[in-house]
Formats: sequence, C-alpha cells, structure tokens
Amino acid sequence: MTLFNFFISSYIVAFSGAIMPGPLLSYTISKTTTMGFKATPLLILGHAILEIIFIALILLGFKSYLQNNIFITTVSFSGALVLAYMSIQMFLSIPKLTLNLSANQQKSKNTILAGALVSISNPYWIIWWVTIGLGYILISQQYGFVGICIFFIGHILGDLTWYSFISYLVTGGKKYFTDKVYKYLIGVCAALLIIFSGIFIYYGFSRVIQ
Repeated sequence: MTLFNFFISSYIVAFSGAIMPGPLLSYTISKTTTMGFKATPLLILGHAILEIIFIALILLGFKSYLQNNIFITTVSFSGALVLAYMSIQMFLSIPKLTLNLSANQQKSKNTILAGALVSISNPYWIIWWVTIGLGYILISQQYGFVGICIFFIGHILGDLTWYSFISYLVTGGKKYFTDKVYKYLIGVCAALLIIFSGIFIYYGFSRVIQ
C-alpha cells in the first residue's frame, strides 16, 4: 500500500466513527447555532489535540491500560457527568438565546476545550481507538513517523469534512429559523446529551459486572 492509498484509506475509515450519532455531533449542532460555522474547526481542533495525546499513549505502550475495564468504566461515569453538566448549561441558556450571533459569541479557547471534553466523555470513542484506530497505527508504523502523521492527517480531515458538512447544513438553514425553532433545536441537542449521559452510565455499569 502506498502512502497516498494509506492516506485515502485513513480518510474514509474516519467516517466510521464520525458519522455515528454521538455527543460531539449534538454539541457541534448546538455550537454552530450559537457561534456560526467557525465553531466546527475549533471543536475539531480540541478533538484532534485529544487524539494526538491518545495516539502518543498507545505508542508509548499504554494500550493495555486504555483497554482496561476499570479505565473505560471510569471514563463512562466521568463522561456521563460532563455531558449532564453541558446539557444543563444548554437548557439554562435557552431563555436568553437569540439568532443574533453577535449576542451569542463565546471564547474560542472554551470551544476548543469543549471539543476535547465531549470527545473523551464518549467511551465508544476510546473503543474505536483501541480497536480500529490501533490497527491503523500498527500499519502506519511500517512507514515510520511519516506514516503515523499521514494516518492522523487523513483521519482528522475525515472528521473535519463530516462535521463541516453538518455545520453547513445548520448554518445554511438558519435563515429559515425563528427564535422559537432555534430554542427548540438547542433543547433537542441538550436532551440528546442527557440521553447519551444515561447510555454511558449504563455502559459503565455493564463493564463493572463483567
């Protein structure tokens, strides 16, 4: 396999994780409606920073710890709390929301941090990395450091492509939104985060009793 083919493969396989409905998708929709399209690259930047750290841990030999039930259970419960907190904050913000983006500007650094927190809150994200992601890392190592970089660039571009597409749909449709519809959408996104929080708690308990 050439490096170019490996890059294309990494880009395509990234969609296997990105297109699945999850906390990052819900949060991206919410942030896009409050910040505009610029929220997406900031969230993906936070997501990418976290993935770089995760790849580094795998390469440093922490694979067995990352696959450990105790670690995944801890992430599940902690993630559930993070998502519940974010959901509550979204619900509390609804009365003040407006379609006027200038009234909803938020700090970029908070959005980048949110991208990382929402990502790590999802235990399925970790499972993807210690299964599919790990396989790609092992393959990329035959090309050395360049191979790992090619894999990561292809992977993160796949994520960015999908979430940018979602953001484009949201921002493109905002001209048809009323404030009422807008608040309803944020409420739905917040409710989804609560649902994911419950799913992660259930998943954490299922790991404990294994």
